[in-house]
Amino acid sequence: MGQAVVVGAGVGGLSAAIILAARGVPVRVIEMAERPGGKIGIAEHDGVELDTGPSLLTLPDALDRVFREGGSSLYDELELVRPDPAFRYRFPDGSILDLRPDVEASVESVREALGNDAGREFEAFLSYARRIWEAAAPAFVHGPAPSRRSLRRGGLPALLSILRIDPFRTMKRTIDRRVKTPELRAVFARFATYNGSDPRQAPATLNCIAHVELGLGGYGVRGGMYEIVRALVRTAERQGVEMDTGVRVARVRVHQGRVEGIEASDGQRLSASTVVFNADAGQVFGTLLPAGGRSPDPSPSTSGWVGVLRSRRRAGGERRAAHTVLFPENYMEEFADLFDRDHAPRDPSVYLCAQEVAHERTGWEEDEPVFVMANVPPEPADGARPDTVWEELRERVLGRVRSAGLCEPGDQVVFERTAAGLAREFPGSRGSLYGLASNSRTAAFRRPPNRLSSPAGAYLASGSAHPGGGIPLCALSGVAAAEAVLEDLHLPLAAGAARR
Repeated sequence: MGQAVVVGAGVGGLSAAIILAARGVPVRVIEMAERPGGKIGIAEHDGVELDTGPSLLTLPDALDRVFREGGSSLYDELELVRPDPAFRYRFPDGSILDLRPDVEASVESVREALGNDAGREFEAFLSYARRIWEAAAPAFVHGPAPSRRSLRRGGLPALLSILRIDPFRTMKRTIDRRVKTPELRAVFARFATYNGSDPRQAPATLNCIAHVELGLGGYGVRGGMYEIVRALVRTAERQGVEMDTGVRVARVRVHQGRVEGIEASDGQRLSASTVVFNADAGQVFGTLLPAGGRSPDPSPSTSGWVGVLRSRRRAGGERRAAHTVLFPENYMEEFADLFDRDHAPRDPSVYLCAQEVAHERTGWEEDEPVFVMANVPPEPADGARPDTVWEELRERVLGRVRSAGLCEPGDQVVFERTAAGLAREFPGSRGSLYGLASNSRTAAFRRPPNRLSSPAGAYLASGSAHPGGGIPLCALSGVAAAEAVLEDLHLPLAAGAARR
């Protein structure tokens, strides 16, 4: 059995490596950064570690599946936390809506804040979102990459399943049809941003994300989100996975239509009969594979401007909520700026995560780290936006946070990253956070599959491949890629695997 090389040590790559190694495949992970983790990043300021990437964990069973394949479990490796309130939404008129860790409490909170009719709308919409998830998840999340051919092969049951997932309307159209309360319309439309899409264009199927977070639950990780990476690395090392960091892969060597290894930028060569790419599909098809491969998709998801504030700690009734969203006056104008005009929002929505509250991190003696994010377009395909774009956006974002009373003039930005910075760190991505935007009914069919048809022995395990971006889907992408490798090597599949 030849060696498998995994290019990239993000969640998808580490998940694939754990499963392959647990089945006896020799695995070596090559990561170009100085530490593993991909977009789950950390920084340090004045002795305090800060999370700089994702702030919320959903679908923890996806990670648990990986850990169990590696002889452990999510609950042996990590401690999840569920702060209350879970999310605080602040609207332009000053009203506030707190959503709680369970649906019943959230319904009651909606009634108290917005009235009985809003409570009924909220509860009914979550029931609708749950139905979509239950119909869509088997084929579009947990199964192999869907295709028109697989739908035809599935016959009438597959076609009926498609009809249950509301694919022919947009998110916004269905939200407006089912929900009359303006504040709830904004809350539900925001779930499009969880995979970097536009609710005016994305299929209503994505309304299932509301159920994923509000019905199935969103979690913090005690000690910070980077603890997920540390736990995956521990599990991989126990399975014998070798890992090299600070090594950039320049190209994949192919002979007679099959991969035979990789070549690093320093000239080092590694032989491998299997290469799993935990990298953006734009980089894989654009530079790593020989010319003539699949072209990168021209519709990347949104990116983000991110900052971490060193902010005066608040206690008692002034304590920050774990997660806060500040909505602008006209939320749909943000999507027009992002997708129609291709520029940073003039009046952005702003997301904040108080890391001490959300993840029970430890801050400074008198200050706490507060993560701040605004959605922005990906970088242009032919260059980068000028620095003035980010300077102006930073001031607009911080102005919104200050006017909401959530930070003070003396609070410092101790970490900052723009779409241009993301594009440099993740080649081929243009800074997009989730790979392809889901702004059409066919988006799920256009994501690259986990097994490439050419060259043989090449696989994808990342947020830009099936089933999509975000921590749980990246883990499932790693699972799917590993299962495809095992099937091709005629080795036992992971528990519950679906044949491809």
